[in-house]
Order: sequence, then structure tokens, then C-alpha cells
Amino acid sequence: MTETKTNTWNAELYDNKHSFVFKYGEDLLTLLNAKKGERILDLGCGTGHLTNLIAQSGATVIGMDNSEEMIAKAKKEFPAIEFSFQSATDFHFDEPVDAIFSNAVLHWVLESEKAVNCMYQNLKKGGRIVLEFGGKDNIKNISGALKTALANNGYKEQAEMNFWYFPSLSEYSSLLEEKGFNVEYAAHFNRSTELKDTENGIKDWLKMFGENFFKGIDEITADKIRTEVQEVIRSTNFKDGKWYADYKRLRVVAAK
Repeated sequence: MTETKTNTWNAELYDNKHSFVFKYGEDLLTLLNAKKGERILDLGCGTGHLTNLIAQSGATVIGMDNSEEMIAKAKKEFPAIEFSFQSATDFHFDEPVDAIFSNAVLHWVLESEKAVNCMYQNLKKGGRIVLEFGGKDNIKNISGALKTALANNGYKEQAEMNFWYFPSLSEYSSLLEEKGFNVEYAAHFNRSTELKDTENGIKDWLKMFGENFFKGIDEITADKIRTEVQEVIRSTNFKDGKWYADYKRLRVVAAK
């Protein structure tokens, strides 16, 4: 799921309370349009739910992730599928693939050029990439409130850290084209996303996706900061009794 090496992923929390990550990805599968006989890489496969759906098309699919926790759960859930523990910035397959699919992953990869190079090198000529991840201003409310709360509580170093890459449409399209891809479709759009827990949705979200910011902070203080963040953005991210993450997504289809 992620290329942030210091992060330890809670695969159970991911599946139980943040299944929207792969549920929204199901829509992206339409753009992939996997065909029987194709060889497809699911880059950042997480617990393998979308990998399994791709396999149902008849394509040969490989799930790849750099989280041992996610790969272990994926292998347990879908033993018939091949899963590989590799990094998005340094992966290799002896046989190039027909397509690379990636959902909600590449915003974790700060070394974006290395990731694009790897995708290009492991793709057949004429092959395609179908990607969706956080775009410019993704989680702007959440991240802004988090950094302010960290700084206000004396954790200025953590407040200045960055673990996410949220490019604009033109920035990422240009990067792909510079590396040799032909961008066929690109869109940047709002996707306010309902969180499962109606009481502590933002706090749960921070536990799942923002734990890197809390390294070295005791749990009592960390919980206090998460609560502060949630209350600060209540007016913008809590509607009709439900919490929402202020997502903005970047969706791209390109060919080699």
C-alpha cells in the first residue's frame, strides 16, 4: 500500500474500517478493462481485493506491495494469486506485463520519478498504465489541521514532515510524458469520502494513514492531538452525522 518505509500497516483496520480504498478502486477496473490472457501487475495491491477482481477477468495478475503485513493477509485470503513483496521505486519482473494497475498508492511514493521509470521498464511496448491516487489539495483540511495541532503541542519537527505526494494533473502528466508515456486520459476531481466510524472517523483515519507523524509521541498525547484535529475540522468534514475525508483524486491512463 505504501512506500513510506517507517509505516507499519494494520491490515485488519484497513479491511474493517477503510475498505472504501478498494471499493472506490472497483470503478477504476472499468478503465483497466482486463482481458483473458493478459499479464497484469497490481502495484500496491494491499490486501488483494482488487487483485482478485482482476484475476476474475481471466488475466494473469501479480499483486505487489512493500508492506509485509498486507502481503501476508493477501496470500492468506487469495492463495491462488501470486503476490510479490517489492517497492514501487525498485521492482523488476523477468517478463514485462501488458498493464499496470494502481489504486490509492502512488501518493505514498515521494520518489515519483523512480516509480514512473520502474513502471515504464516493466511494461511491454504498447502496454498501458491505469492509475488513481491523491492529487493536488488532497486531504487539505485534515493535513492542515494535523500540522497545526502538532506544532501547537510542541512537535514542530513532526509538523514539518511530509509523507505524501499530491501532484497536479499537469505536473504528473508531464512527468509521464518526459519518461516516454503517451497520456491518453487524465482527470483531477473531488471525492469527498464517507468514513465508517460516525463518532471518531477522522481519528481512525489518522491512526490508519497518519501514524508516521506520531512516531516518538506517547499514545495519550497522540490521542489528544488526533482529537484536536477532528474537532478543528468538524465544521467542514462532518455532515449529516457522518465524517468525510476531503479527498481529491488524480486518475490517469497512459500507454508505452
